[in-house]
Amino acid sequence: MDLIERAAQKEKKKKESGGSLVERAAELGSSGQSKARGIGVGSQAPSEKKPDPSSLNPISQQEQPKQFRGIGQPGAPRTDAADGDTQKKAAIGGIGSPEARRSTADRLADKIVDKPLPVQPPEPSPKPELDEMKAPLKPEKVGKASKAGSGKRKEQQIDLMALREAGYITPDMPPNLMSEEFRIIKRSILLNAFGKERRVDNGNVVLVTSSNPGEGKSFCAINLALSVATEQDTTVLLIDADFSKPEVLNRLGVSGGRGLMDVVADEEIEIGDCLIRTNIPNLVLLPAGRQHNLTTELLASERMEKIVSEIGSRYPDRLVVFDSPPVLASSAASVLALYMGQTIFVIEAEKTTEPQIKESLSMISACEHINLLLNKTRYSGSNKKFASYYGYGGR
Repeated sequence: MDLIERAAQKEKKKKESGGSLVERAAELGSSGQSKARGIGVGSQAPSEKKPDPSSLNPISQQEQPKQFRGIGQPGAPRTDAADGDTQKKAAIGGIGSPEARRSTADRLADKIVDKPLPVQPPEPSPKPELDEMKAPLKPEKVGKASKAGSGKRKEQQIDLMALREAGYITPDMPPNLMSEEFRIIKRSILLNAFGKERRVDNGNVVLVTSSNPGEGKSFCAINLALSVATEQDTTVLLIDADFSKPEVLNRLGVSGGRGLMDVVADEEIEIGDCLIRTNIPNLVLLPAGRQHNLTTELLASERMEKIVSEIGSRYPDRLVVFDSPPVLASSAASVLALYMGQTIFVIEAEKTTEPQIKESLSMISACEHINLLLNKTRYSGSNKKFASYYGYGGR
């Protein structure tokens, strides 16, 4: 045969045998029929006879059929269903496959996502102590809140020795002329206030005043309160109502603070927050408070009327004593007389004139029960002295 016929026959055999090894490998790679074989596992597949393209004497070669081996047969590739990593490795393609182009970080991220993260259980909340569970809830106070610094004050100490040396009555002093005179004065006041037969309306609220300054009204008001404080069944509230010149607390040696005028001017201040308790058991003090340019108008207000009514009726055994300004020196005395059940009008002996007394009495005539007290008197040619009968002597 010539060369042309042999070349044609060669091409025909190529087509019948399926082409060269390279072409068959490309076809098997594209169809996904290639399988990776383990190295040294089982018996190797018999080598296939391949046609030699350079041969000029072609030999008819028949392609041997492939032998498929089942699972477990010798020469079959090993598979482990439990090993997920081996299956993933077998699925990885060559250099140009999409899986190879993925970065190492992406593959690690896939493994992290596949494995669920451990979830820590929430920490249990601390259980309340037994004492806290048993303790009842405290209700909140409803109403107006007190201002900062308010509240009941501590008991203040009155220097009884210094008070006695200044001429005032003290609970521990022996009977003398001064104490006996105020015993007589207070008895008439107490009968009008708490007596069963001649009790007057609002009789436990008493005003102590005078016509002019310096007549001894504050001295008499303090001694009256100290004398009433020695009673067994009566308490006394002494109020410094001389807002221009308050002297009660200074004479008793007690520090002041908020007082009556503050309570009248500010509705948020309670009168109980301004009271001062002392070492004398039955004696309570109320300061005058700050000065105000509308003192008379505030005293004439409806709130002042309610305050006086409250302090007069809160305790049935309490006597309330107001030390007010002089009648002819301030208009506040005539306004305070509107709320009083009794008045003690102090007259300085040999100094206060009759016209002054008449004018002052007319200005406080709103109080029906007015008692006159003559102060700074002199005894001449008389041997009558209280307490001398008991051997204590007079003063």
